[in-house]
Amino acid sequence: MSAVEKEMQATVPNVSKAVVSVERIMEMIPHRYPFLMLDKVIEMAPDHYAIGVKNVSINEPFFTGHFPSKPVMPGVLIIEAMAQTSAVLVVETLGKASEGKLVYFMSIDEARFRKPVVPGDSLHIRVDKQQSRRNVWKFACVATVDGAKVAEATICAMILD
Repeated sequence: MSAVEKEMQATVPNVSKAVVSVERIMEMIPHRYPFLMLDKVIEMAPDHYAIGVKNVSINEPFFTGHFPSKPVMPGVLIIEAMAQTSAVLVVETLGKASEGKLVYFMSIDEARFRKPVVPGDSLHIRVDKQQSRRNVWKFACVATVDGAKVAEATICAMILD
């Protein structure tokens, strides 16, 4: 752990290293295969940040068409993984009453894709809450593979019944 990460953890209360399983994720958000883009959450501090993991497999249905000779995970699905990680953070922050509610995109800003994500990669998605007002939340998101940044975006979403 870097000095910056240690300092950040010291300023963020209730950091949990407990893994949130895919079964628990499916209780928290309504997404299901083949559109569930999150396998687990490995770290979270409610109302602050979460780190989710998507293990990218050649068996993903999108690889049959994107691209058959050179499989690459579509950028929009990386953004979706960011949104789902954000939704898990929102539900954990708001509590059990928010489980299963829908989180809708309102905006995706400053999206950048740095490197392709391919089968065999383990995509780590870090989402940091920037602000929340009533049912609208804003997150800074960064996706990495083996510590190298592959994508980033700022997303804004609304949680509704």
